[in-house]
Amino acid sequence: MSFNVTTHQLVCKHSKVADAEREVLLKRYDIGQQDLPKIMQHDPAIKTLGLKGGDIVKIERESKTAGKSVYYREVIEE
Repeated sequence: MSFNVTTHQLVCKHSKVADAEREVLLKRYDIGQQDLPKIMQHDPAIKTLGLKGGDIVKIERESKTAGKSVYYREVIEE
């Protein structure tokens, strides 16, 4: 029996950023993809999405005080 980490209450929502959204994101912040913070391809939440190196993941965190915060990370291989 294996445990699905994404069902745990402390794991934030992770989703893959589409190519069209990627271009808008990078242009909006005037950055290159290499400027994004990194997340490993072998991170448990990333493994369940099947993302590979070079993909961008959107992480949405809920907070009682701040509402919702959105973070973006570039997926990297080891």
